[in-house]
Amino acid sequence: MIGIFAGEGKSDLEEKKRWTIHSRMSDPIHHRALMAELPNEIGRLNDIIQGVLVHADWAEEYGLDLTRLDASARKTLPIAERFDDVFARDPQPLHCRRPAERRSTGTCRDFALALSSILRSKSVPARVRCGFASYFSEGWEDHWVCEYWNAATRRWHLSDAQIDRMLKEKKQIKFDPADVPRDYFMPAGEAWLKCRRETVDPQAFGHGEVNGLWFVKVNVVRDHYVLNGRETSDWDRWREADFSQRLILQQELPLLDTLASDPAQDLIEVLPDWLP
Repeated sequence: MIGIFAGEGKSDLEEKKRWTIHSRMSDPIHHRALMAELPNEIGRLNDIIQGVLVHADWAEEYGLDLTRLDASARKTLPIAERFDDVFARDPQPLHCRRPAERRSTGTCRDFALALSSILRSKSVPARVRCGFASYFSEGWEDHWVCEYWNAATRRWHLSDAQIDRMLKEKKQIKFDPADVPRDYFMPAGEAWLKCRRETVDPQAFGHGEVNGLWFVKVNVVRDHYVLNGRETSDWDRWREADFSQRLILQQELPLLDTLASDPAQDLIEVLPDWLP
């Protein structure tokens, strides 16, 4: 990953540089020097992250007792706190693979945030993306990945640091998780626009048993927020919405269409309408 900005014009360079600046959540603070020393190769970084994190939803597959998971297991933590937890459980260097019982337990967003944080610490443009993956179920499942700039190809690539050997075998994943094909991950805005054009079925998108255009709306806002340095927000509280509140109002459509078309535009605060 040499010459990140080679061949870029001034405006392009400034745009890419935006994605090398840490957000509050991605800033490793006292771990920054350790991250800068890690390898550059994306696949190797995925392996390292998999060696220190485990996904809460798959804990049993790694031989863990779900009843013993702590509160942080399903909460996205600032990366500095997440790596504090990693070292509290096992003080070995980051590149040393831990057994599952000595890893920190999180969600797909923690994996994506970890890779984005490491890459930004190396001045590589990287960002977390919220959308939907097709490789976990028959439909499009709520998911978060890292999107990074590759200077050699001069385009953005997707990496899913969560996809380890176990998941590849269980879900019959054939592609390289360090370069997820665009056919397999759809950013929330793209999903929204396709639903609006009626080229896809909104019921194919969701999280578990919650699906449809309302949930796509949730992720449209979350992807817009994350591209403005807000990896967590009140929109993560979508489970608190009563079934009767999971609606799309006509007056919402213009704003949602705008956010879906340009999720990286300057932040527009959108309040979850089910919260007081």
